[in-house]
Amino acid sequence: MLRVEHLQVGDLPPLTFEVADGECLAVEGPSGVGKTRLLRAIADLEPASGQVFLDGAERNEMPAPDWRTHVRYCGAEPAWWTDTARPVFPQVARLERLLGSVGLDASVLDRPLAVLSTGERQRLALVRALIDEPKALLLDEPTTALDPQSAALVEELIKFHILSGGTAMLVSHDPSQIERLAHARLLLPKTAEVAPTGEHAA
Repeated sequence: MLRVEHLQVGDLPPLTFEVADGECLAVEGPSGVGKTRLLRAIADLEPASGQVFLDGAERNEMPAPDWRTHVRYCGAEPAWWTDTARPVFPQVARLERLLGSVGLDASVLDRPLAVLSTGERQRLALVRALIDEPKALLLDEPTTALDPQSAALVEELIKFHILSGGTAMLVSHDPSQIERLAHARLLLPKTAEVAPTGEHAA
């Protein structure tokens, strides 16, 4: 379970909420309100007061890199620090399976990142985020650069993460995507009241 207590991010009021194992929480609000900053703060990529717990362990109880192996942020415009994606990925059996699940061939790992499409880089970033099986996945516009077919593949991979007992938080401009993936919504900048949503509502 991912639990946030009195987290103060930017100009937002202190936020308290939780995301249970096997659930996805959508974060909604007007542009610029702080949705991305909230996800980054939970991943310990942005300074914020308050506490964040994963399965009872608080983020300040471990080094930030260790925390981020369990709580993984996947940005809308992912950064890369190598010429190709190959050096980023461990040689694990599930790599080709993950690539195939989002419609990518393993050869994409050896092509220069600069010549890949935005959508290819975005799908590669999701595979990078999932390759070592983090418990919590923080998704910032995960399909914004994708065509409908590729977006559907990405959504299926996200659903698999959730159904496998992981937790997820989702920022998306697509209301129908939120209906398909989210179990509840966190509305910003209001108080951290979590409201059931879509087909998952009781």
